Amino acid sequence: MPATAEVMMPSNLALSLHFFLQLAVVLFTCWSVGLLLRRLGQPQVVADMVAGFLLGPTLLGLLLPALQGWLFPTTLHLDAGDAGSRIAHPSLIVLYVAGQLGLVLYMFVVGMSFRTDVLTGHLRSALGSSVAGVIAPIATGAVLGWVLASNQTFFDEKVAAWQAALFVGTAMAITAFPMLARIIHENNLGGSPTGTVALACAAVDDTVAWVLLAVVVSSAQGDASVALLALGGGLVYVLVVLTLGRTLSARLARWAMDDDGLRPAGLITTMIILLLCAAYTEAVGIYAVVGAFLFGVAIPRGRFTEALRTCIEPVTVRLLLPTFFVYSGLATQFSVLTDPGVLLVLVIVVLVAFLSKGVACTIGARTAGLPWGSAASVGALMNARGLMELVLLNIGLEKGLVTPALYTVLALMTVITTLAATPLYHFIQRRSGSPAPPVSAGDVVAETEVGHATGTPREPSAQPR
Repeated sequence: MPATAEVMMPSNLALSLHFFLQLAVVLFTCWSVGLLLRRLGQPQVVADMVAGFLLGPTLLGLLLPALQGWLFPTTLHLDAGDAGSRIAHPSLIVLYVAGQLGLVLYMFVVGMSFRTDVLTGHLRSALGSSVAGVIAPIATGAVLGWVLASNQTFFDEKVAAWQAALFVGTAMAITAFPMLARIIHENNLGGSPTGTVALACAAVDDTVAWVLLAVVVSSAQGDASVALLALGGGLVYVLVVLTLGRTLSARLARWAMDDDGLRPAGLITTMIILLLCAAYTEAVGIYAVVGAFLFGVAIPRGRFTEALRTCIEPVTVRLLLPTFFVYSGLATQFSVLTDPGVLLVLVIVVLVAFLSKGVACTIGARTAGLPWGSAASVGALMNARGLMELVLLNIGLEKGLVTPALYTVLALMTVITTLAATPLYHFIQRRSGSPAPPVSAGDVVAETEVGHATGTPREPSAQPR
């Protein structure tokens, strides 16, 4: 990654001004890329992801390296004469924190939109697809990871073969749950068997993936307590939030609303609880996004969730979430693809990702009772790995589990599989004789309404589930 040499720590004022400029560039780039990809049938969320990579070393750093290094500095030199005094640039830390806040708020919105009542009617199909969508990718990815483990281009020598196998298997199994929610909304699949089963599968698969990642991280750190804490702490959180949490959330919903709508104290209280949930799950090792999603699931649907979505969603989706994609893009070094060996691994990884996830989920959904057209549509949508895959890769890179070369290979696989999800879904729908409704300009404008991603018309009044 490009590095910016500094002798003095930037002031708070300098960091603020720089962040405002970064954010303006990010928003303009996401909007511009969205205009282009929309013509190709891609949702805005994919445009945000692509824009994040283009602002990193991939394009901007290649064409204008000095500008890219100044706009998105990654390294700070406290002493110009000592190369060992490098630290992460405070500007990079600001981007990271903004992106994490965007992830937490967005997953909370997705959780509030998740229709457990619709899921109940398709539970068998969801479980069948989930099991297949976890076992097959983990098995095939593990074989690939085991083979690559001895190659220090992809893994550090301290990483054991089984750790490499488990990490790659996890990367193959994951699905971008929040990104999938937006894709489903933009394709008018809310409340349909295809959309509901796909979202349920993604929720199960990602939960398993986070647990496996905790095992890999704990083993890499030589501390089994990390995995035990993630497993035990995560189980406690799920049980508390989905039992006692539902009761308390119903009381919160009644207290937070009055005749004029959402009370300021209600919004503040909800945000405090959300941040505490995110902090807890981050601390125990199942990560903040899981805690935010489950808290959203526990809240009863109605006026309260409608008001929360109205307050949170637009700023989160349009302003904060794109910063995460830019942060991820800064770690991607596409120059490694000039190595024929790395390029070959990329081709193999993409093929394994498509076949292991898409085919397995298709067969699982079909076996569980969905018709072939709907089952294949689930398989196509489950290949959208975008957001959650990037979260996993960033953790792997931060913990020293993967090298920048493997990070880049898996990140590019993420882009390819996510780009292919929507066109492949439409192709399957046309071949099955039930073409999906096209995405109109109005749909794109309304895409921030994630509540439509997972259900039919929203309930007009609060009704605890």
